Amino acid sequence: MRDALVSRFGFDPDHVEVLTDEPGSAVAPTGSNIMGALNRMVDRAEPGDVLFFHYSGHGTRVPTNHGLKHDEAIVPCDFNLITGGCSDHQNCASFTIISDSCHSGGLIAKEKEQIGPSTISPATTSKNLHKQKFIPFDAILHHLASLSGLESLNIGENELGNLGSIRADAGVLLSGCQANETSADMNPSMGEGKAYGAFSNAVQMVLKEHKSTSLSNRELVLLARKVLQGQGLVQQHPCLYCSDENADAPFLCQS
Repeated sequence: MRDALVSRFGFDPDHVEVLTDEPGSAVAPTGSNIMGALNRMVDRAEPGDVLFFHYSGHGTRVPTNHGLKHDEAIVPCDFNLITGGCSDHQNCASFTIISDSCHSGGLIAKEKEQIGPSTISPATTSKNLHKQKFIPFDAILHHLASLSGLESLNIGENELGNLGSIRADAGVLLSGCQANETSADMNPSMGEGKAYGAFSNAVQMVLKEHKSTSLSNRELVLLARKVLQGQGLVQQHPCLYCSDENADAPFLCQS
């Protein structure tokens, strides 16, 4: 994805931060590090800048205080959950998020559903070439309690980070699945080969196939859905949440 940002979309390599949990990684994708990187990006942004956040990893659903609904969250490598939109930004032209994680369809609550549950027909079954990237919230609390010694309920309050809000017409979310679905990691060989996020891979396949074409956010999500369906992932439905104008705007303002 970094290569695509630099070579295709003209991002300055010095302005691209990569956080991975690969052995030898300089910066691990902990909750604090992800929040810090996002806040630095937002704080340095000027009017007309294009902001982009790509997350490929585990996701979960967090019960709200009243217990009737759930908030969607991403699960960094240290289990310091992050919910909500991304840091307050009022001066930037756009903030695009690709979230390749379970339940990612609800990460931006303000934005209008352009492609989602109301536009997708029920699915049947999928091929067994993938594993889910979902971690149950109870399992996260148990893990954190074992590390900290705090009661699970207190952990739920202390470890949850929120990234603030995005101006209602500025956020663009391309989610790997609906809020009630899981996203898959793919390993076609089903052996020792490296697994990768199925939606992230689909997006990159679409971009490579349309090298000379300016794709809108809507077109990119629809084409990525076709890629996943062709791979047998018929129970995972990528979604698009943004304003009507941004739905048909070029992905990452490509010319």
